[in-house]
Amino acid sequence: MPRNAEPEATPEKRSLKKGPGLLMSISVIGFLCFLAVVLWINYPKPRLQPEPLSPELKTIIEHIPGKSDALIYIGLKDIRQSSLWQKIIPDSLKKAPLFQPKGSLYTLLKAANINPSLDVDTLLVSFKRHGYKEQEFLGIAWGPVSEKLPESFLKKNSTTSEKIGGRQCYSMDSTLWLCPLSARKIAMASNRKMLTEFLIPTGSFYQRDSLSTTLINKAVYKSHLWFALPSVAWTIGALQSLTSSNGDIQTLGNLNSIQNLALSVKLNNGLEGQSEWVYASRKGAYFASTFLWGALKLSELSGTRTGGQTKQLLNKIEIQQNLESVIIHTNLPIELFQRAKQKE
Repeated sequence: MPRNAEPEATPEKRSLKKGPGLLMSISVIGFLCFLAVVLWINYPKPRLQPEPLSPELKTIIEHIPGKSDALIYIGLKDIRQSSLWQKIIPDSLKKAPLFQPKGSLYTLLKAANINPSLDVDTLLVSFKRHGYKEQEFLGIAWGPVSEKLPESFLKKNSTTSEKIGGRQCYSMDSTLWLCPLSARKIAMASNRKMLTEFLIPTGSFYQRDSLSTTLINKAVYKSHLWFALPSVAWTIGALQSLTSSNGDIQTLGNLNSIQNLALSVKLNNGLEGQSEWVYASRKGAYFASTFLWGALKLSELSGTRTGGQTKQLLNKIEIQQNLESVIIHTNLPIELFQRAKQKE
């Protein structure tokens, strides 16, 4: 009798859960994750449409001389009319000085009995580094401040006066020049050269300083408070001041790698703000945003030492990497401030 043929052995299927199959699965998944990260880093995300500058402010900025290290705008009149200011801010803070000037500017404000918090409706200031430490500035102020600096006062308190660009200008000393522009608008500068180049402009600031122009466009809200910081030194200094109470943010955000910054805030029935930190590379922005987002989510978890009100605030913060930028956005309703005020 012929022997029965032995059945052929069925080849064993390669398992993806062990051995070489597992290694292959891990490699494929790892490659896909890496590809997803690369695509995410280089994918431009949608942005909020920035508010336009007012025609008058746009013209003023166009005449700023040279390039700027820092542009700061404060719409104090609009801030004072907001619900948040009227309902939440205590009267003592409403009347507190906006800033503490030194030297000739302090002497001038004191002599004219000017409180910037009350007498200035709008303020635009451009700072420019001169030399190693010296900062030149040009400022335009709108509001009752001009009415407190009439021609008679300026003549009496100035050391010299002259016409520049058809306008009468006054020197308080070598560090402060003033020039009334209208009944409710006055220009201030740290020296004659800055004031002259503003009153007799050559070229356009928007073409001369493309970096500042880009940062102005990154400031989403234009009516209450915004600033554009093209200078690395100004950027790092501002961020260190803003995050001085939280060392983790300074470390995780890798602040020393930030090249420039734009920030804007709007106060109405709450506070809405956005800050954009621009890094030298997309990779740097991605890692900074990832670490900041992780730290934010950890702080929101139950069982941490973070207080309830702080968790509510953190829950309103959004962090996103967009090419070379880390964009931080928040929208805090007025009820959040009202509850905090009731617990005081």
